[in-house]
Amino acid sequence: MKLDSAREVGADYAAVAALLQIGAELGVDRVLDSGRTFGVAELAEETDLPQAGLENYLHALSAAGLVTADAGAGLFRASDDYADWRHEVGYLSWALTANSPFLQNARAFLTDGESAARTHRRDGRRVAVSSRWIGDRAFYPAVVDQVVAADAKHVVDLGAGAAGLLIDLLGQDDRRTGVALDLSAAACAAAREDADRAGVGDRLRVVERSVESLIDDPGPLEGADVIQACFVMHDVLQDESVFEDVLRTCRKALAPGGVLAVVDAVSYGQEPRERKFSALFTYLHANFMDVALPTPDQWVAKFRDAGFSNVECVSDIMPGGRLFVATK
Repeated sequence: MKLDSAREVGADYAAVAALLQIGAELGVDRVLDSGRTFGVAELAEETDLPQAGLENYLHALSAAGLVTADAGAGLFRASDDYADWRHEVGYLSWALTANSPFLQNARAFLTDGESAARTHRRDGRRVAVSSRWIGDRAFYPAVVDQVVAADAKHVVDLGAGAAGLLIDLLGQDDRRTGVALDLSAAACAAAREDADRAGVGDRLRVVERSVESLIDDPGPLEGADVIQACFVMHDVLQDESVFEDVLRTCRKALAPGGVLAVVDAVSYGQEPRERKFSALFTYLHANFMDVALPTPDQWVAKFRDAGFSNVECVSDIMPGGRLFVATK
């Protein structure tokens, strides 16, 4: 890549990341993500923000080519390549926005990690936003393939966040039901609201609990054809015995022929396509979150130790990530 071209690409990614992050902070992202046509008055009502400020923001998006505008009708919609840009800059959003407390307080973490971890916490909503931007074009399709291949009628999502993936799965098959489990009250509230908006609220049960709580009460797991967990199990793994108990609980609760599909990160992935992002992901988790990521072989061994007879590792999903498909 020529230097001038590299500069232009870098400038584009930086600008789009910032513009879309502003949209996420304003609450405009849900409307843009929906793909529907909207007016400024509708957007102002949905976000509870003044029209003048939103008009200025939409003008910037239009100038950047991220929305298309019908000036005569005063209507807007996301551009055809909006979703592509959102996915691409998701990595920037995760690295620089979701993890900003770590980057801005790096000296404090390296000096007194325990004290810094108590003081400087990540914003869970920002983590969820960036994870969704990455996931919808990276690892979500791989999980969807597993659900479809299993002809799953009941799906449980652990650490579901606002349940975007599960809501999409319910929308694809009106016979399918689901359980979205997450510790965040805000995420659970958003999941209920989004499910109702999508017309699948009557088939989605939202449970505000930790993954670890399933050891004592596995009720939300019972009868699942597929249990899926995207980038949540590495947090549970901080306590090895608890992690194994969670895996055993999932295995026992699965319906006959059921599948546990876990997407998670591996330690310092060395495939050329992933080395840089995986290095950042591994370093931040080890030194700022006290989470030691396993290697792919170590992940597979943990599933086998929990009693799963067959474990497949799929590597081509996202930089530093793997899909583990475990069956009884």
